[in-house]
Amino acid sequence: MNKTVVATLLCLLMIVFFSGGSHAETEHWKIGHVRSPGSAIDNDIRALVDHIKTKTGGSILIDIHPANKLGDYSVVQERVAFGEVEMYVGPFGTAIDKRVALAFTPFLVSSWDEAKRVYTQGSALFKQMAIFLENQNIKVIGGWPVYFGGIALTQKPADPGNPDIPKEMIIRVPPIRSFERTARELGYTPYPITWTYAKMGLKTGMVEGMLGGGAEGYLGLKGIIHYYLPVKDHFEYWFIYMNLDLWKGLSEKDQTLFTDALQAMEKRRYAVAEAEEIASIEKLKNQGVQVIEFSDRERAAMQKKVKTNVWPMLKQEIGDAFEAVVGAR
Repeated sequence: MNKTVVATLLCLLMIVFFSGGSHAETEHWKIGHVRSPGSAIDNDIRALVDHIKTKTGGSILIDIHPANKLGDYSVVQERVAFGEVEMYVGPFGTAIDKRVALAFTPFLVSSWDEAKRVYTQGSALFKQMAIFLENQNIKVIGGWPVYFGGIALTQKPADPGNPDIPKEMIIRVPPIRSFERTARELGYTPYPITWTYAKMGLKTGMVEGMLGGGAEGYLGLKGIIHYYLPVKDHFEYWFIYMNLDLWKGLSEKDQTLFTDALQAMEKRRYAVAEAEEIASIEKLKNQGVQVIEFSDRERAAMQKKVKTNVWPMLKQEIGDAFEAVVGAR
């Protein structure tokens, strides 16, 4: 009788243990991003979090922290590396490794079809970025295409389509050399500050415009900017990443769960991103912003000057990875 009871108890313990899947207990994570609640990225992340919760039987619960509540993207990058924050969606800062500027290569792509090939899981760019970030204890697991970059200004520049004409305007750029050099080659004087302080700079007149964002991002500057130049200087692609040690601790099944879910999310985003960009430009017009369009000749002149004068600097800083990505386009 005692043996029967013991055997029964052992069976019950095994059932309880294995029914928990690959998780011994519920894990609570944090994920941050740069936009406000209810934005497109926020809605996609909420759907992702719900999917992960369902597929893991509630063993992985992820709290969403929108609107930079966890800190500026460069700050959170370090927090993820140290394991203080589990996941993040956004761009990478280049303070620790300048090679990460590869993702911001100016005029690397000029159309949405090109972007779909270059900025995606499994591409040469994605693989190189993953290699760079592993040295920071970060695992890149997906991405979210945002928009093509443009310039927002408080005043109309001189001959905006001619990069050889000095604009005599100081504009904010991200504190990343490729953006600084690009602004100079297009005729502007760059002033590197983070997005957090850029709006204040526009209000005080410290800067007369911004480079480093796109139409959707500039919608929050209503009444401050009056001109938008869709130069397509870079393609904004927010990487989705997590702490590398945390990633290594996941089962192969859960790793596949994340990468498959993020691949599907990226595909859905690409299906609507171009239309949303067009809609954002229309919203800028409705706010009273004048959109300055460019001819093919003007675009070609801007691209040629930047590629001629900025790309060699990037090649020197990034190394063979730059050529590998450019050649794989």
